[in-house]
Amino acid sequence: MINKIFVGGKWIKTKNSIDIVNPYNNKKISSVYIADKSILNTAIKSAVNVFEETKSLLTYQRSEALLFISNELNRRRNEIAKTLSKESGKPLKYAFGEVTRAASTFKVASEVINTQGGEVMPLDITPASGNRFGVIKRFPIGPIFGICPFNFPLNLVAHKVAPAIASGNPIIIKPASKVPLTALILADIFDKTKLPKETLQIIPCDRKTADEFISDERIKMISFTGSVPIGWDIKNRSGKKKVVLELGGDAAVYIDESADMDYAVKRCVIGAFAYSGQVCISIQRMFIHEKIYDEFILKFVKEVKKLIIGNPILENTDISSIIDSKNTKRILNWIDDARLNGSNIIYGGKFDKKNNTILPTIIENPSANCLIMKNEAFAPIVNVFKVKDGTVAIKKINASQFGLQAGIFTNSHELIMKAFDDLDVGGLVINDVPTFRVDNMPYGGVKDSGFGREGVKFAIDDMTEIKIMVINQNNVRK
Repeated sequence: MINKIFVGGKWIKTKNSIDIVNPYNNKKISSVYIADKSILNTAIKSAVNVFEETKSLLTYQRSEALLFISNELNRRRNEIAKTLSKESGKPLKYAFGEVTRAASTFKVASEVINTQGGEVMPLDITPASGNRFGVIKRFPIGPIFGICPFNFPLNLVAHKVAPAIASGNPIIIKPASKVPLTALILADIFDKTKLPKETLQIIPCDRKTADEFISDERIKMISFTGSVPIGWDIKNRSGKKKVVLELGGDAAVYIDESADMDYAVKRCVIGAFAYSGQVCISIQRMFIHEKIYDEFILKFVKEVKKLIIGNPILENTDISSIIDSKNTKRILNWIDDARLNGSNIIYGGKFDKKNNTILPTIIENPSANCLIMKNEAFAPIVNVFKVKDGTVAIKKINASQFGLQAGIFTNSHELIMKAFDDLDVGGLVINDVPTFRVDNMPYGGVKDSGFGREGVKFAIDDMTEIKIMVINQNNVRK
């Protein structure tokens, strides 16, 4: 496994390293070198210098490199998925899915820049501006710093790297400290492209060291995916930089009486418990029409019992370990808190010692003062509620500090349009779970879920600035 860091176009060793541990069995997988402040300064200088090259790259050069990365991710799919599974505890079936998505992200980027043009704008809207028009074009902004979480150690890195390359910007990535191996494989693939080597730099380091990027004026944008308090703190300290924040949520879904119940049950099991709920848009709140509530819960519990709990490296495993012991203790404390507040634990709520994980947990009607209702769970927990109708469900979904994505299962056109108009979320998914995401769609939220959007085309918008050229045809020689 690669354990050097990729800085200034070179693979280097440093004075310090960290151990990477498999969350399932707590066994060491590898050690990875970590950067200090001097290396960060080298990285920033390299990014500033290479920007003179990256901003002048031709479209076909960027497109070919992005497509090459996509193809290499697919070619090395088995190796990458197994590494990803071992370092993050993600079941192998989902690890394979993540590699496929990352390859798609780079492919979409290669296609977007082949079709993304500028705009010609008429300016002759008054007599004084007669016979003038504008040409509008987007230009790259400069060095970008991306901070990535543990739960998608490849695809969330891809969602920062692919649009940066596509838009002609150099980017420095800080992968999550617990899962840097997959990002370093991506750097190895990038190293084989024909792009300037300093375009991408992957720098594992601790949070204190990374703070140097936040205040450095040479960095022109910060793209952060992670926790709410850290995200808003970064924004407060970032000065004049552009900032894009994806801070997670407590995604909700409503199942209407008109819905296809069997389909909704199966999708909600996946939406709530895939990767043990460690997904920003994992279902945390489930609102069910009172007329179908009892039947839905019976079917839902029956399907949850079918989930296979075990070693993530096995292809049939559905549920495996939480990322670390600290989060495991937190989650168990939140379940106990729900019990103490009178909530009914319909299923689960226990720690599985054999598999070093928390069982899929269904909590009925937890009160608003429960910790599990005040915070993003990031856990194999779903809270279920009985509601009178869709209007009530919409109000309850909105009664949250978060607003990332929501889902509704219904056959009512009226309810669909009402939900689209009234829900305070960045994305609404009809007849599927809020956990649904494909990599070309705009993705991001409102309120404490952050601001800005990922999804290649929309990320490129944030990584570029609009410039207009006004042409006065009155003085053009004929």
